[in-house]
Parts: sequence; C-alpha cells; structure tokens
Amino acid sequence: MISKNQINNIQSLHLKKNRDLRKLFLVEGIKTVEELLNYRPNLIVQIFATEDFITFNLQKLTFNNVNYTLVSDIELSKISLQNTPNKALAVCNYFNAEEDTINFDKNFSLYLDDIRDPGNFGTILRLANWFGISTIYCSATSCDFYNPKVIQATMGAFLRINCVYVDLAELIKTKNIAHIYGAVLNGKNIYKQSLKNGLIVIGNEANGISSDNLKLINQLTTIPCHTSNGTESLNAAMATSIITAEFYRQLVL
Repeated sequence: MISKNQINNIQSLHLKKNRDLRKLFLVEGIKTVEELLNYRPNLIVQIFATEDFITFNLQKLTFNNVNYTLVSDIELSKISLQNTPNKALAVCNYFNAEEDTINFDKNFSLYLDDIRDPGNFGTILRLANWFGISTIYCSATSCDFYNPKVIQATMGAFLRINCVYVDLAELIKTKNIAHIYGAVLNGKNIYKQSLKNGLIVIGNEANGISSDNLKLINQLTTIPCHTSNGTESLNAAMATSIITAEFYRQLVL
C-alpha cells in the first residue's frame, strides 16, 4: 500500500524543478521498468507495481535487492502521468555524468535546437539508439531528458543514450567539428550529397533552426518532396529519422 506522503512526493516529480532538486525521475510501463531491472537496477530507488508485475518479476527484484511496494490500479493512477497506467512505475536516481568521447572525424551525431515536444524528443533518442549514436547534444531550451513523457517515448532507449546540453558554438569549438549539417527546407538534396561525419542540427518544430545557430552551419540539407506535395513540412522526429538513416547508409553500411 502506498502512503499519502509517497503519493505527494511522486507527483512532485512530474515537475522539472522538483526532479532537478531531488535528482530523481520517473519511469513507467511494464517493458521499460523491466529493462531497468535487467540492465540498470542500480538506478532504481523504488518500484510501485501491481501484484501481477511483482509476481512475474519477483526473482529479479529479490536478486537485485530492489525496494518495491504493491499498489492497486487506483493507487497507481494517482501517481502516473498516463491516462491508462501500465502496471508499474519506478522512481530512479539521475544518471552519473558520462564522459563525452565522440570523435567527429569518425562519427556523426545530432544536435537538437530547441526541440520542445517530449514525444518528438523521446522518439529522436530512440532512433539515435537504433542507428548506434551513443551521445546526442541539445540546446538548453530543448526538452528535459528526464521528462516522464520523454522517457516513455524512448521505449527504454534512454538507458543507452548520453544526452549533453550545450551551446552549439561551444560544442563546435570544443570538439573542433568540421562538418555541421543543418536540416532546412531549402538545402541540398540529401540523396545527392556526399555526406561526411559531423554534426546534424535539427531545429524547433515550428521555427526551425535559430538564426544564431544557422550562421554556424556550413552544409544545408533537405529531404526532397514529391512535386505534388501539399504538406508544409515533416514532423521533427520523422525528418530526423530519414536524415539519420541516410547518414548511416552512407557512412556506416
């Protein structure tokens, strides 16, 4: 059974200021909480779950010495951000900062310039993991990595991605990045470009890449559309997946 104080403490983690203050975040859903148990049980402070989840995972919970509390569906709904809570919620510690070891002469990565939508942000983390990108970079105004909706959208990929918030100019200077690509509507056809390892800048969902950051880009690229197309632009996560797939095809396969 969950106490009223526990409910209040967990609900407070729905807000970024409280997550940052306590260095705790939430993970929801059977699949994602099970991935935590399998790969990063050391992150878990406590799991709140229904009886069937606990019964099925009791051996892992015991082996990893994980604290857990049995809750009802009604109790779970009080601490969840989901419309239909999915059996389990974990309170976790923030990650320890990882060393950024990417060599941009040999690898490519993403820079998210003011990506605000948690669904887009989480989906981009998921596709980055799919294409073997270990670290991505973000502007300070981009979505919070520990936002519960971001964590949910990654489908567990957040466990395998290092996310660094940094100013683009500082990143380029520090890492001495030669090739900085910008995803824009009026760039060169990506399928006709000879791509190089470097940084791919993805702009804000509504406004694109900021004017200050646009000045730092030395190669503009675009996804060609059909001539009869009536769609103004692609969703940020959708565009990122297409662009990243072409970089992967040219540089990795």
